[in-house]
Amino acid sequence: MSIWRLVTQEILHRKLNFVLGLISVVVAVGALLWAIVSLRSFDRETEAILQATEKKNREAIEALEKSTNAEMAKLENEIRKITKGMGFNIYIFPQEQDLGEIYSEGYASKTMPEDYVTTLASSKIITVNHLLPSLTQKVKWPEQERTVLLIGIRGEVPIMFKDPKKPLIDPVPDGTMVVGYELHRSINLKEGDTVKFMDREYKIHKAHEERGSVDDITIWMPLKEVQSILKMEKRINAILALECNCATIDRLGEVRQEIARILPKTQVIEKGSKALARAEARNLAKATAAKQMKDTREAGHAQIEAQKSQRESLRGERESFAAILVPLVVVVCAVWIGFLTFTNAKERTSEIGILRAIGISSTNILVVFLLKAFVVGFAGALLASVGVMIAGATSEELKGAELGAVIALAPVISCAAAWLPALMASQQDPALVLREE
Repeated sequence: MSIWRLVTQEILHRKLNFVLGLISVVVAVGALLWAIVSLRSFDRETEAILQATEKKNREAIEALEKSTNAEMAKLENEIRKITKGMGFNIYIFPQEQDLGEIYSEGYASKTMPEDYVTTLASSKIITVNHLLPSLTQKVKWPEQERTVLLIGIRGEVPIMFKDPKKPLIDPVPDGTMVVGYELHRSINLKEGDTVKFMDREYKIHKAHEERGSVDDITIWMPLKEVQSILKMEKRINAILALECNCATIDRLGEVRQEIARILPKTQVIEKGSKALARAEARNLAKATAAKQMKDTREAGHAQIEAQKSQRESLRGERESFAAILVPLVVVVCAVWIGFLTFTNAKERTSEIGILRAIGISSTNILVVFLLKAFVVGFAGALLASVGVMIAGATSEELKGAELGAVIALAPVISCAAAWLPALMASQQDPALVLREE
């Protein structure tokens, strides 16, 4: 009888013993392959995350550069986003207002008392005319499900000691609104129509022609109405005026100096200055853009570093876990194979004695046990490898050479685990065995 036939008969006769050994090898090899695949998959995911973050940061910087160039091209029109800007070139804002926000958003977020305009009109100011208080804010128009720029204005406040001037802009009558081109075009509004705005009804007083600016999505209402809607009674966020001292060289400086004396908690910018205001606006826009780009780069770098650190920490934890789990599983499975071989040999004591009595050498008996252990190791490693590949492991995560090494190593470890009990079984004296049986 050949050795391979003996091995085959042993496997078929004791299927449970063989299956239990096979399962142990599958578990051990599967744990090892899982650790390799898991760590490499984690590394690949980390690389993808970092590349995506870097790409996002580059796109953010490019978008900032484009927006900065566009901002510089239209800078002279930015201030007029606060109101229609028909002739007004002096804008008075609260002192704490960030001018960069005005250039980017088109209105001031800080407010000041409405009676500032009365204080200014009652003074002996000589550098400005046509005082127009306003309250501006971006709001949701719930009935139309869109965002609009809402501006509240009232009639111009005359300078008391000067002759009355013809208004640059007419007030919006109570109970009405003036709408920009895009608004009345998109929802088909005409002058005289009635429309709901925040649960209040208004009549369309005027529908503007297209202006190609933020005015096209703007709604103008009486100042008190807007203050009521925004719950900002007696508050405004800008005073518009027309500069009238045009003969001096530093006219803006004089305007600022005079207004600062009357309203010390305000700041002044000029829309139409060809020298100072435009230079200041451009410099401010450049400085703001440079700061934004610097902040974006620094934030992006910090984000990448934080992600790297976090991912390295997580990978270290996984490596530590795998370094403990995999050897432990291999040792336990090796012990289990040794135990299975020992119990198998003990159960087969009489068979071994008979085989020895009919001339089978102790070496052949040893080879039978070791060949069975080899088959268990090889088959278990092969099944575990196929299972991992079916589960979705790619060639980037698990290389062919590694699979080959694992499949070759598993039978060796299995044979090593079975060596001692197999050797003990093969060295038994057949005469003693048969006499005891």
